[in-house]
Amino acid sequence: MRSASRPCLPKKALSGYRSRADDARRPGRRERPGGKVSGTPPARVNAPGGVLELAMELLRRPSITPRDAGCQELLAQRLARHGFQHRDLSHGEVCNSWLWRGTGRPLFAFLGHTDVVPPGPEEDWSTPPFAPTLRNDCLYGRGAADMKGSIAAMTVAAEAFLARHPEHPGSLGLLLTSDEEGPALNGTKYAAGCLAEAGLVPDYCLVGEPSSEQVLGDTIKVGRRGSLQGRLQVLGRQGHIAYPERADNALHRVLPALAALCAERWDEGDERFPPTSFQVSNLHAGVGAENVVPGRAEIRFNFRYAPSSDTAGLQRRVNEILARHKLRYELDWQHSAEPFHTRGGRLLEAARAAVREVTGRDCALSTSGGTSDGRFLAPLGAEVLECGPLNASIHQVDEHLALKDLELLARLYQRVLENLLLGSSAPGREAAGVAAMVSDG
Repeated sequence: MRSASRPCLPKKALSGYRSRADDARRPGRRERPGGKVSGTPPARVNAPGGVLELAMELLRRPSITPRDAGCQELLAQRLARHGFQHRDLSHGEVCNSWLWRGTGRPLFAFLGHTDVVPPGPEEDWSTPPFAPTLRNDCLYGRGAADMKGSIAAMTVAAEAFLARHPEHPGSLGLLLTSDEEGPALNGTKYAAGCLAEAGLVPDYCLVGEPSSEQVLGDTIKVGRRGSLQGRLQVLGRQGHIAYPERADNALHRVLPALAALCAERWDEGDERFPPTSFQVSNLHAGVGAENVVPGRAEIRFNFRYAPSSDTAGLQRRVNEILARHKLRYELDWQHSAEPFHTRGGRLLEAARAAVREVTGRDCALSTSGGTSDGRFLAPLGAEVLECGPLNASIHQVDEHLALKDLELLARLYQRVLENLLLGSSAPGREAAGVAAMVSDG
């Protein structure tokens, strides 16, 4: 546990590898045994030191948010062999790492998170969630798809790219956090601020979130909606249910206003974003007795809003609706994400070409889903997009990733680097470096 935060460092201080002791296991927790293998995976993806071996090593580490469990140190040591420097940007209990190679522009960065959501009861899993298992041509374990598989693919892709193009233009970076699945206050948000202070904001940022819907590469995320939460308490007067004239039912008061909020058309969206949505997540009133009129009702709600709306406008309109219904109320707001949108640019062109070259398909562009840490880099001027594996099993029991997709993802990431930094996006060119790395180690 980290009791103190490390200060953001000036650019001149971000110039050397510094290792750190890692909180690899919680007190009293036993290390999981190595993963099980059922059947033989394809020879190339199962090479020693390749993308599968690295993914399994990451999955063995129980990095439940905000813990990192040694994942970032493992990656830092591996990439140090390829000339990457390491700066620890940890803050509070959260592990953040900036790994980079080179000093020139453009600066390209992969962005990933090493933390995972809790797996739930272990007995619900077919195999233990932190004992990575191969079966049915898939890799099973908590974090396989979200997003340790992506991090393994990013790492192997960078190694393969450097092996083929050691004198490449520009610089490479990998920004990692263990606070994406949690509050996301001390993770990428903090680390991005440190990079901004040092003048090291990436020009291009690829986030490894699981963006694919049906098959690998069918969807690239080019933006996300903003998120605004509200906690509304409507005040009435408690009383005996047989004497309603002596009470003021807070629930009766709020329901017409709540219906109006649900029926409101907040905006029309645009060509990339659906209309802003208003959803109630929780409603509570009463003291638990059947003969008491509730004197207070609490409602929690959320806006997922498009760039055509803003927080000040949404808050103002909510207050106007509540005022029209003559409510006595208290309202607290929590704003967790601004919307962002990558309308086009070199990274998007490079990624779309890479998907065609590696998978043979054209990808759709989407802004659907929840928030991602890309929201912390986009406002700083980086061109941001998200490209990763299938999202069908994320946060679920028996989370998994197809072995062929793991290998293809590493090739895809290498092609993005080649297309972007070398300007080589000729159709059909094979990412031979990754192919050799996953086959020969």
